[in-house]
Amino acid sequence: MFHILKSEGDQRLVFGWANVSVTVDGKQVEDLEGDVIDPEELEKAAYAYVLDFRDAGELHDQGLRKKARLVESCVFTPDKLAAMGIPEGTVPLGWWVGFYVDDDETWEKIKNGTYTMFSIEGRGEREPVAKSAKTFQEIVRNGR
Repeated sequence: MFHILKSEGDQRLVFGWANVSVTVDGKQVEDLEGDVIDPEELEKAAYAYVLDFRDAGELHDQGLRKKARLVESCVFTPDKLAAMGIPEGTVPLGWWVGFYVDDDETWEKIKNGTYTMFSIEGRGEREPVAKSAKTFQEIVRNGR
């Protein structure tokens, strides 16, 4: 559910969830740092990224920028799911992305399984919240 999907052949296209806020069964996702992102905040962050950046790097390293370019982006919110006729609980509330990978070394790392997931880099203000029932690791391990 959270892993990168590679296109068939050698088209250098990868797709996947940049972030999931709420699983299909309604649980808020806690990431590896113990943070959660409300769908509304994720939507704002996604739009800022698309407007201002649109490229991908490696491992959040400033020296490893411009490795891939955004080709697809959709933030799934309750309103958008309703507008598309997708029943609630069919797909998670989250940000789906696709990238064309320009860099040969990065593409090889994707093909050989070194990189299997997306990770969004961002800044935010931490606010204490009640912990979710499932951790990110449990969701990845169990598929939901």
